[in-house]
Amino acid sequence: MLVEKNVALQRYNTFGIAARAQRLARVRSVDDLQALIRHPDWAAEEAFVLGGGSNIVLTGDVRKLVLKVEIPGRRLLEATDRGWLVEAGAGENWHDFVTWTLDQGWPGLENLALIPGTVGAAPVQNIGAYGVELQDRFDSLDAVDLETGRLFSLNAAQCGFGYRDSVFKHARAGDRGLGLAGRALIVRVRFWLPRPWRPVLGYLDLERKMAETGITQPDARQIYDWVCDIRRAKLPDPAVIGNAGSFFKNPTVTPEQCADIIGRDPRVVHYPMPDGSVKLAAGWLIDACGWKGKTVGHAGVYEKQALVLVNRGDAEHPCTGGEVMTLARAIQTSVYERFGIRLEPEPVVV
Repeated sequence: MLVEKNVALQRYNTFGIAARAQRLARVRSVDDLQALIRHPDWAAEEAFVLGGGSNIVLTGDVRKLVLKVEIPGRRLLEATDRGWLVEAGAGENWHDFVTWTLDQGWPGLENLALIPGTVGAAPVQNIGAYGVELQDRFDSLDAVDLETGRLFSLNAAQCGFGYRDSVFKHARAGDRGLGLAGRALIVRVRFWLPRPWRPVLGYLDLERKMAETGITQPDARQIYDWVCDIRRAKLPDPAVIGNAGSFFKNPTVTPEQCADIIGRDPRVVHYPMPDGSVKLAAGWLIDACGWKGKTVGHAGVYEKQALVLVNRGDAEHPCTGGEVMTLARAIQTSVYERFGIRLEPEPVVV
């Protein structure tokens, strides 16, 4: 496999941050990856796995060997009265995969439409939107151990899914830790789409769409169209304005904490959770602190959605990862000082 040197990464991260990889290998198959791991020139190299680049902030050049995941493939593995088992290569575009499943008549992923990134990155982040998380449709995945080259599989329990979290986001702690960050590369992911299909509509924006259209029993394609419309209205297209999507996780608090915040500001957007906790809308908290539309250096807060940080630079004066993180820390300080809540970033800072 050819390992390229001094590769510009600006087009490989949706924020459009200018940075370079000292070395980059394009992984297009399991055989490619295993051959690279066995090669004496690269066997001892520390690796950085790069999918669609939609959930990273590059704060400088990447010295690790960048493994650019480009493994293709989409197929139906099983169809029964209970549902469909569908598999996709880790390099497949996530939204294109969602669209393809609907085109085949296999609903279930429609609420996750238009999320940027690749199929292989989706389990890492346990992506979620409009009442559905990836873990709700996940079956299993195959990954390669970057130390040994061994191919292995994990089910949902072994992936350790949490809110925007998984075992792939954590480093191993000592010899017993289960963290797989930097230790494994996902090559294939399988999804279980149950039937009969049931719509997931318990989300404010979707309820508004039902009220606006008068459609009270939408099919999967209708929900898909609504989700795409909602996301396009709120979120900038990375091809036009560089961004990494939602920059902060929605924080969860106790009912008592929520009541205290409501007492100070009854407009706060909040959602009761099944476990008794309350999820707060991070975008609302940021907006309440006056950040919407503000800029620090060449990084800014999107004027239509305060949860999104954007690249305000240009070719002559590009936005840097340092500017993005300076803005992010200023927002975190403002929210903590006003609401006593610490916002946690979603993207991986490199």
